[in-house]
Amino acid sequence: MSFSTALSGLNAATADLNVKSNNIANVNTTGFKQSRAEFGDVFAVSAFGTTSSTAIGNGAVLQKVAQQFSQGNLEFTDNALDLAISGEGFFAMAPELNSGEVIYTRAGEFGVNKDGYIVSNEGWYLRAFPVDSDGQISATSMNATGPIQLPPSVGAPEATSNLSIATNLPSTSPGIDDGAGGLLAINPNDPDSYSFSTSATVYDSLGNEHVVTTYYQHIDSNADDGSGPVGDNQWQMAAYIDGSEVKGGTPGTPFALETDVRISFNADGTLDTVDADPTTTGTLEPITLSFTDTTTSEWASGAETQSITLSLNGSTQNSGAFNVGALTVNGFPTGRLTGVDVSEEGLIRATYSNGQAVPIGKIALGDFANPQALNKIGSTAWKETTDSGPVIAGEASTGSFGEVQAGALETSNVDLTKELVGLITAQRNFQANSKAIETNNAITQTIINLR
Repeated sequence: MSFSTALSGLNAATADLNVKSNNIANVNTTGFKQSRAEFGDVFAVSAFGTTSSTAIGNGAVLQKVAQQFSQGNLEFTDNALDLAISGEGFFAMAPELNSGEVIYTRAGEFGVNKDGYIVSNEGWYLRAFPVDSDGQISATSMNATGPIQLPPSVGAPEATSNLSIATNLPSTSPGIDDGAGGLLAINPNDPDSYSFSTSATVYDSLGNEHVVTTYYQHIDSNADDGSGPVGDNQWQMAAYIDGSEVKGGTPGTPFALETDVRISFNADGTLDTVDADPTTTGTLEPITLSFTDTTTSEWASGAETQSITLSLNGSTQNSGAFNVGALTVNGFPTGRLTGVDVSEEGLIRATYSNGQAVPIGKIALGDFANPQALNKIGSTAWKETTDSGPVIAGEASTGSFGEVQAGALETSNVDLTKELVGLITAQRNFQANSKAIETNNAITQTIINLR
């Protein structure tokens, strides 16, 4: 009996050595979770399931090798697709592109395969929730997830529809007239016909760039517009497209989109009215500009007709120098894919050279009521079991789920110093049980030698 008891101790010590050796071997494995050997004592029982009050015990038995899911340290990298979870949760993976099976891991060493899908080193596909244009998801079920594929390398352009220019027009700027006391029309080719100008780039439906230039003329207060002197705080504005790439235009010649726009300021320098018809007192704000690329010219692009709404809101007139306080324009040209950005909430955006960031998916995280009961399948991955409970799917930074850290990896949670000390302890346990066998052998030999 004592031999078997000591033998069970040897087996327990060996199991402990094996577990600690495996921990040490994986000290540099990304996302690895250390294991702990858990033992129980053994008692012989009677036929009725009871033990004697004088029972000594029959040794030790390995009950469980339990993984410890404590957080590992984060190690930062230069790869945007290196991902780590700071907190609870597992990345959800698909072993095959069209597989419904789900594998869970904490190892976030991801890359892109030849088809543009985000995959792990094993070729497993990272699962994500589909999102709308605002990055919002409609369902948090694991069944709603699917592999993430990066979009084509070229981003579609968007035509400009709004242009806003807020300038300060100097009140001290000399007034301009036609030399005979009348108004002088603005001519882009005549610098003496305007006081200041500024330009903005707009885009057509094909992503072609067009430069819209606005010209500002401080009207002489004594200039007669046909209804009498104009008075103070009056300006004219004209808008042209350089190169006149518009229907009816001439290549290389600025094409007038809007002319003779009257801008009026109040005595305190704030914008009063903007009127495209100076004979009326109505306010025209904003001004609509329309152009169409011709289809008969050698430089035609074939873009669609579009309207650009020009706003001068925020413009002022004071003694300061001419400056553009704010210039905003929507629309953008064709862009090429320049990278991938992952937020703390797990939202993946494809970034383009035209400044656009398009949401393509939100990383799905899974968690379990009893993660220690997950089935270990190797490569720091697990599968759901009955004892682990069903997966709880969700988004990062919500509920109990942690944040997703891009450009970082979760290192092994093995404490190397602790494991090395544990090896010494396990070795001592092995030696002690060996000594018990040696002692039992000596006693047995003594009995055999009795005469």
